[in-house]
This record gives sequence, C-alpha cells and structure tokens, in this order.
Amino acid sequence: MELFKKTPTINFMSRRYVAIALSAVILLIAIGSLVIRGLNLGIDFTGGTIIEVGYPESADLISIRSELSGQGYDDAIVQHFGTTREVLIRVAPRGDVSNADLSNQVIDVLKESSAVEVRRVEFVGPQVGDELTNDGGLALLYALGFILVYILFRFNGKGYALGAVAALIHDVLIVIGIISVLGVEFNLTVLAAILAVIGYSLNDTIVVFDRIRENFRTMRKGSPIEIVDASLNQTLSRTLVTSITTLLVLFALFFLGGEVIRGFALTLIIGVIVGTYSSIYVASNVALFLGISKKDFMLPEKEGEEIDDKP
Repeated sequence: MELFKKTPTINFMSRRYVAIALSAVILLIAIGSLVIRGLNLGIDFTGGTIIEVGYPESADLISIRSELSGQGYDDAIVQHFGTTREVLIRVAPRGDVSNADLSNQVIDVLKESSAVEVRRVEFVGPQVGDELTNDGGLALLYALGFILVYILFRFNGKGYALGAVAALIHDVLIVIGIISVLGVEFNLTVLAAILAVIGYSLNDTIVVFDRIRENFRTMRKGSPIEIVDASLNQTLSRTLVTSITTLLVLFALFFLGGEVIRGFALTLIIGVIVGTYSSIYVASNVALFLGISKKDFMLPEKEGEEIDDKP
C-alpha cells in the first residue's frame, strides 16, 4: 500500500517506445481478427427468433442444446434468463422457413422431453438488424466527434484533442478485436458496454491531461517528458483505485450475473484494463509526439500588469 501513501517516481515515458510496439502488435491482431473472422453478430443485428420458456425444475442447458442440435438447430443460442428454470433461446433466421413456423418447430422439440411453458416469442427482422448496425456505428462515430470538439475547447490544443481521440480509437479497436478473437456474441448490450468504455477512458484521460496542464503552468523546470511523468505519477493512485474498484464490480457481474449479462461485463472488463493503459501511454504519448509545451498553457498577461507591478 506504499504506492497510495506517497507519490511514486516511475519513469513511464522511458518505456513509451515499448508501449507503442505493444499497442501496434495488439492492434494488428485485433484488426486482423476483425477482417478475417469478423464479429459474432447476435440476433439483435442479424435478425431471428427469440423464445423464452419456463421449466418446472432447473433446466439443463447442455441437454437442451443437445436436443436442438439433434434436430438441426446447431446455431441455437441457449442460456438461462433470470432463474435456472427460465431459458432464453435465440435461433438465426432460415430462408426456407417463416419465423412463426421456426418458433413452433423449436417449441415442439423442447416439449418432447419436458413440459415447458412458453413465456415469450419475439421476431427480429433483418431490416431491423441492419438499422441497428448502422445506428450503432453512427453512435460510435458521433461520440468520437463530439469528444474531439469538447477536448479542443477544454484544453485549447490539438495535441491534447488528438491524443484523447487516438486513445479512444485505440481502446475501441482493441476491445472489439478481442471480442472477435474470443468469439463473444456482439449484441446491443455489448455495444452499450463499448460506449461505456469510451466514457470511462475519456474520464481517465481528462484527469491526466488536467494534471499535465497544471504542471506545465506551475513547474518552472523540467522537460515536457519529465512534466508528463510527474503528472502520471501524481494521478496514478487515483487511476488504480478507480480501476480496481470498477473491476471488482465487473468481475462479480461476470461470474454471478448470469449468461445474459456476461458479454456486457466481459466487454467492460477488457475496456477498463485497456482504457487505464491508454490514458497513461497512448494519450500522453500522442500529445508528446505532437509537441506540447509550456507556451500552450501559459495564461495571457493582463494589460497593464507590468506597469502596476512597478514601485
């Protein structure tokens, strides 16, 4: 706990080229997976049938999956919904079968082995899925655009604005890439988690940038790299405490929250880890690369100030 009692003196920027190389490798893997494998789009985006059923006793998901697979529904997604007696089944659309017939066929398969109670049947058309895909992509672009404008006004410097946006793009690409590598279903909850990651990462970056701006104004000696290092060390305890407490909650959701929320929790876990890293190494690195200096943050002198100071 010594780290939280006094300001550490870690030379973060001395490892900035290693961080750049690490980020480049992870980004290449992420982009490569997105190009080759793509995303495992859920029914929210592809369209399909959602069936919620209730069992008299605790349902065995493995057995249910085996029953559906034996009848040709290998792509069916089966998960608990609420309690262990309630099951949510998602089935992708089939061109030769209507959604109504498809849901009836799945329900008939389930009733062969147990007296299931149908709670809900919903159909998501492919047109709705396309609209959600477009709207989701636009939401990410709008978020990044508004953030760029906000940072430009907040810090009066393109180095900070581009550094913050670079960190956000870095985080989003890596998070989506890891989701692609792991084969996690990309649905609306995962999209919501990615938007939350943008907010979390931006908040962390602004805290660091605020301290860098203050230190550029107050520290008379020191190069930009030394000032950035000092700022990162001063905000490190706050960053770690925030990240660790957030991760504790997210791990609890991941392990105890059930299948429905697992993708959301996993996305946020990845995002918090990547966002903490990027606020230290990506945003500050880009700002340094673009040549931030003390003159960018010097307060303008008031007219006649020099005359008033004379005896």
